[in-house]
Amino acid sequence: MLGISFDTVADNAAFARKFDFNFPCLCDTSRAVGLAYGACDTATAPTAKRITYVIDPKGVVQRVYPKVNAAAHPEEILKDL
Repeated sequence: MLGISFDTVADNAAFARKFDFNFPCLCDTSRAVGLAYGACDTATAPTAKRITYVIDPKGVVQRVYPKVNAAAHPEEILKDL
């Protein structure tokens, strides 16, 4: 599992510590990944849409969750996997 946001390395690290994430949080300050995966419409978007992609070990997208409710999503995705 990975998390990706438009935040800086320092901001991402602080956020991950605050919420005790047990997975890497990557920085996409250029919005390249966000644009490629539909999390933003422009390279100047201030924030990313909350989207989850389940990608298998071969790199194939198996499932997309286009609108994620952060509170309910962990249970939802664990049930689906």
